[in-house]
Amino acid sequence: MAEKARLVLAAAAFALLAAAGSVSAQAPKKGPAWAELTAEHQQILAPLKNDWGQIAPDRRRNWIALAKRYPTMNAKEQERIQRRMERWAKLTPEQRKQARENYRRISKVPPDKRGDLKQQWSEYQSLPPQERQGAAPPKKKPAPAK
Repeated sequence: MAEKARLVLAAAAFALLAAAGSVSAQAPKKGPAWAELTAEHQQILAPLKNDWGQIAPDRRRNWIALAKRYPTMNAKEQERIQRRMERWAKLTPEQRKQARENYRRISKVPPDKRGDLKQQWSEYQSLPPQERQGAAPPKKKPAPAK
């Protein structure tokens, strides 16, 4: 009985807060659906069409901002963006998570040290595939469960 009373009080508190404008009584907006994008943005973002429904609202806004800038880019930049979107669309959710983490890590490196990273990456890319595997840093093993 006490549990039911708590639920009723929580619902009433939510209703009061919603009426006062402190919280929204509606679910948070997911951002524009694919069909709501302009034809031009759909064409630019076409590689992402199949995943659009699963893209978080803040990431959708980022992609739309990119689509808005796209017409001002030169042909080489546009081609590079399209290739990257196509590669991104082919990644698994785990690979995307890893890519985001790598980006966050690299963005924390001071600008004067990024040249070193580019050089190291270039050297790594020039290795034959067999040597790349041995040159990659070892993956961290998960901590044992307690």
